[in-house]
Amino acid sequence: MLAVERRQMIIELLQESGSVLVAELSRRFEVSEETIRRDLTKMESNGLLCKTYGGAFINAGKHREVPVSMRNTVYLEAKDAIAAFAAESVQNGDTIFLDGSSTAIHIAEHLCEKKNLIVITNALKVAEALARSRDVKVICVGGTLRATSLTVVGRTAEAEIEKYFADKAFICCDGLHQSRGVTDANEREAEVRRQMMCQAESSILVADASKFDVTSFVHIAEFDDFDLLITDKEPSDEWKKTLADHDLAFKFQDAGTGK
Repeated sequence: MLAVERRQMIIELLQESGSVLVAELSRRFEVSEETIRRDLTKMESNGLLCKTYGGAFINAGKHREVPVSMRNTVYLEAKDAIAAFAAESVQNGDTIFLDGSSTAIHIAEHLCEKKNLIVITNALKVAEALARSRDVKVICVGGTLRATSLTVVGRTAEAEIEKYFADKAFICCDGLHQSRGVTDANEREAEVRRQMMCQAESSILVADASKFDVTSFVHIAEFDDFDLLITDKEPSDEWKKTLADHDLAFKFQDAGTGK
């Protein structure tokens, strides 16, 4: 089989399932894993997919979601830079909400040394990241488990979140659009995020540069609903104007320079 034929079949598999694994493709096409990695690298350079450690995904549809296991392997430097900056805004003794995003997992990892902190979350991976800390109390809300994200959602989760009040809510998203606001790929996750915002004194939007100028499936909130945006790249002049028009302050932590 020619490489071009193999790559076309990989695209077809991505369109069907949304993600692929190197090991599975290697067995399917009877070629080495290194050959598959070269295929994926070539396809990524052409904008056809996004490589991860051990596979790749395509995120073409507005409601298409990437499994958390794969989201945790992309844009790692950007997410860690954002997480470090976000953690600096958390004070000892705070109560905070963390949602089920992969960036929230990175934030949790940076919070383990905080003292007398309470974290309320609907994400199993966030709770796991904080489990090693003796000084962070973790409250996991109940609800319906979503296997792809390892989060709990639904009316039960929302009702439990309503019981608590927090100093800050760190809210992630799938898209930021200048006229459409902040959007998500899943309506149940969006409802949980909205409820967290309602219960927090301050809502902080965290989004890496890949989320800008993207519209996902369902609306979460407007820029006016947030007090701060934390990202990993300095926004363009056009975006700066949009944020200023909505009175939304921003901070950026460049993953490459540390500034």
